[in-house]
Amino acid sequence: MKRRSVLTIAVVVLAALFALWGCPKKAEMSAVPEAQAPERAKEATPEEKEEADKAKERAAAAAAKGLQPIYFDFDQSLIRTEARIAMEENAEWLKTNSKAKLRIEGNCDERGTIEYNQALGQRRAAAAKKYLTDLGISAGRISLLSYGKEKPICTDHDEGCWQKNRRGDFVTAD
Repeated sequence: MKRRSVLTIAVVVLAALFALWGCPKKAEMSAVPEAQAPERAKEATPEEKEEADKAKERAAAAAAKGLQPIYFDFDQSLIRTEARIAMEENAEWLKTNSKAKLRIEGNCDERGTIEYNQALGQRRAAAAKKYLTDLGISAGRISLLSYGKEKPICTDHDEGCWQKNRRGDFVTAD
C-alpha cells in the first residue's frame, strides 16, 4: 500500500514536470502581413528594387546613428560569433543614448514559405533582443518586428545575396 502511494506520487510529479517543461513560453509577436504573391521570378520587379532601396536607406540611417545589423546563418536564429561584436557595440550605443527606443527587425532570404519566414524573422529578432537584455539593456526599450522575406537588401538569387538578407536590423523607434 505504502509503495503504491509513493509510486503514484512519483508518477504525478513526473507528469507535472513534463507538462511544465513542454509549455510554450510567452512569445512577443508582431508582424507585418506579407503580400500573397507568386514565387519570385529570376528578374527583380520594380517594386522589389524600390523596397531594396528603402531597406538600404534604413540600414544607412541606422549605421549613421551607430547601430549595425547582424547576420544569421541559413535557417538559424542563433547569434553568430562575428555578430557579437556588433551586438556589443549596439548595446554601448543604447547605453549612451539611454532615452532611445529600439525596434529590431527580423529578416530572411527569399527561400521558404511566407509563414515560415515570418516566424523565423520573429525568432531572429527575439534572439537579438535577448542578447541585448543580457548585456544590460532594458527589455521595455526594445520592440520586435518580423518582415520575413519582404524587405530584401539584395534581389539576386545566389548565396552571397541571400546572406545579406538573413539579418536583424536595429532601428530607433520614434
